[in-house]
Order: sequence, then structure tokens, then C-alpha cells
Amino acid sequence: MTDSATPTDENWLDTMQRSAFDYFAQLVDPHNGLVPDTSREGSPVSIAVVGFALSAYPVAVERGWMSRADALRHSLDVLRFFRDSDQGGTPQATGYKGFYYHFLDIRSGARVWQSELSMIDTALLIAGVLTAAAYFRDDTPDEVELRRIADTLYRRVDWHWAQDGGETIRQGWKPECGFLHYGWEGYSEAIVLYALAMGSPTHPVSGDCYHAWTVTYQWENLYDGDFLYAGPLFVHHFSHAWIDFRGIRDHFMREKRSDYFENSRRAVLIQREYARLNPHGFAGYDENGWGLSACDGPSDEQQDVGNEPRRLFGYAARGVPYGPDDGTLSAPAVLASLPFAPRIALEGVRNMLLRYPQILSDGRLASAFNPSLAAIDGAAWVSTGHYGLDQGIVLMMIENHRSGLPWRLMRGCPYLVDGLRRAGFRGGWLLHPAHHGAC
Repeated sequence: MTDSATPTDENWLDTMQRSAFDYFAQLVDPHNGLVPDTSREGSPVSIAVVGFALSAYPVAVERGWMSRADALRHSLDVLRFFRDSDQGGTPQATGYKGFYYHFLDIRSGARVWQSELSMIDTALLIAGVLTAAAYFRDDTPDEVELRRIADTLYRRVDWHWAQDGGETIRQGWKPECGFLHYGWEGYSEAIVLYALAMGSPTHPVSGDCYHAWTVTYQWENLYDGDFLYAGPLFVHHFSHAWIDFRGIRDHFMREKRSDYFENSRRAVLIQREYARLNPHGFAGYDENGWGLSACDGPSDEQQDVGNEPRRLFGYAARGVPYGPDDGTLSAPAVLASLPFAPRIALEGVRNMLLRYPQILSDGRLASAFNPSLAAIDGAAWVSTGHYGLDQGIVLMMIENHRSGLPWRLMRGCPYLVDGLRRAGFRGGWLLHPAHHGAC
């Protein structure tokens, strides 16, 4: 554990974590192991949410919330599905070149919403696949099969193709128009993507792809603190769900005498200070009311407050300090900050719950709420249903704070370790990584 916690803290965290896990346990398709993007009726599958589900099952087994047999069954079901999925790249397929479309039909597994072949979401899925392989190490037929399929899925991802002849990895591809006309620029959640792409024994990226990405970084001084800028909190969380960045540094962070874990801690403090200053005068913003991230939100169809014109962004990546900001906060993003700033995160979420108890339903935090858009009864606007990405990152970051299990599992994955080293990471646990064989 990264910080001391009282028994009350532990009991509360256990309850919140168990409720987050129940999202996956209740919504997983019993036939193919796929998991929907949200709990809303008719929601398609998000491949990234499946990656979080695969990472959640080992935690659930260790916490006694799920039997090992059930966790193995769900994991095998979904790995077999992706192994056997249509990789033809047609508009009706599941994927292409080892990547997968962002959103899939939960029954057929076919692409929906004309979504893109998503490089980052495939990386989050593969991170979950490799987590499962790192956990299920027994010499039984099913666990041996799981590890074999996981290896197959990782090895067939053509990361080199995703460069499209450029220096960095493209963000997406569509059968109708080919690669999307933008790559990764600026710091983002993509470190896990690049680490997996660098570590591939079959289709690694070429050239100094990782360095070409990091030269687009933006180092800033905000509120008298230096940090690697990214506005939304989720950017400072997602790769950390699987990678323990404490004490390991790439070339960029060695020059800055920092690391990505410390950078996320600073990002939390900057978020909190921005909300305390509250430059736009939004309701509910203060030192215990913060958390701008990618989340659901009210749209322009909502009534303006006091007939005052206001732009509302719907689902968007809100950020600090340059926006967008429409008064919408994400409590899951605050709770997922637990490993970096335990006291601040706990105080923030508990105060949000005291002020706006309606943000908790079925024991789970809503994606977002907006106190500036109060209804007639004074209650804040609250997102309906739940999002799998929110529940997944909450579950994993609570566990990384409590036991470090996801971090320990992935420290034993040679593909990830090799990728980090090829990207230039040195020091810390990379000097003596755990060895579990191929993950």
C-alpha cells in the first residue's frame, strides 16, 4: 500500500471496489465474454472495457468475489472469441491486422457505429489479455490454452503497419477511408500502446517511434509546479493501471528528474488548485470538488442555467486549465487518483458523496455530475447508468493502491518489460523485474 489507511478507509474502499467489479460480473455476455461499454440498454461492446474486465478477474479471485474457475471461464470465452473473430477488415468484420474496431455488437462481435479500428483501445484490450496470461499460470489444460491464445493475440497485432510509414503510430483506421489523418501528438494515455508495440517479437514498430512521440510533449509550469502537461485526468491514469512507473524513467523524464508516477501526482494537485481557484465560477468547484476528465456530460439540449448562454459538451475529454470545462466533474477520475494522492482523493470523493449523494447508484459512481445544472429540487445533473471504463479504472487503481497486484503481474510480463526497455526506460524495478516466463 502506498499510504497508511484506517480500517474505515479499507472497508469503504473494499465496498467501492467490489461494486465496481460487479459491473463486469453482471453485464458480461455468458456466451462470448464480451462486456458492454455502458450499462445503458442496447450499449455496444467497448474493446477497452473488455481489457479492463480481463484485468479485473484476477483481482476478484484474490479478493474472494469470484471463483478462479469462473474467472478462467470468462477469460477463455473472450480470448477464444477474439482468436476466432473475423479479421478481414471489412465494414462488418471484428478487426484487421490484429487490431479491433472500437465498438462491437455484443452478440455477433461485428463492428458497429462505423467505429474506427482503434490502436489505443486495442492496446488496452491486449494489456488485459496479457494480465490474464500473467495470472493464470497453472499447468492445467485450460490455463495452458489461455496463455497460448494470449500469446497468439499479442503476436498477430501488426504495430508496424499502424505506423503507416510515419514516425509515430496512427490513432485509427477505417475500411471506408484508410488511416485517420492524425497520429499521437502530445502526452497521452498511449505509453502502454508504445510499450506493447516496442516489445512485439513479430511486428514491432520501426525506427525511434517512441522518441518521435515524446518530442511532441509539452512541459509546463502551472500554479508554480512543473509537469508534463495533459489536461484530462484519465491521461494520467490509464497506462498506470498496468505499468508501475514508480522509479523508472525514460529519456524525457531523466532529463526532467521526474517520473510518470510523480507527474500524475502533480497533475492531481494542479486539478485541485484549478478547482479551488474556479476561474469560471462553476458551482461545486473547490479543493474537494475537482476531477476534470473524459466523461459523460450534459449536452446543449439541456436548459441553460438562469437563461444564461452556455456551451455544453456531452461526452468529452474535459481538462485543466485550458478546458474544455462546462462545470462537469468526474468522481471516478478522483477515486482513480488514489495511488498518487491517497488523502486528497479520499477526501474529494467523500465530500462529493456528502454533497451529491445521487452520484452513487447500485453502489457505483456515475460517470459525471454537473452541480451548475441544478434541477428544480436543487439536485445536480447526473449521468445515467454507468460506464465500463470508469468502473475498470476505479477497480484497478484501488487495487494498485491496496496491494499492487496488477503492477506485480505486469512486471512479470517479458513483452511489456522488453518494450519499456526498448523505449528507453531504466532504473527501479526494471533492474530486477519479476520473471514468470511468457505472459
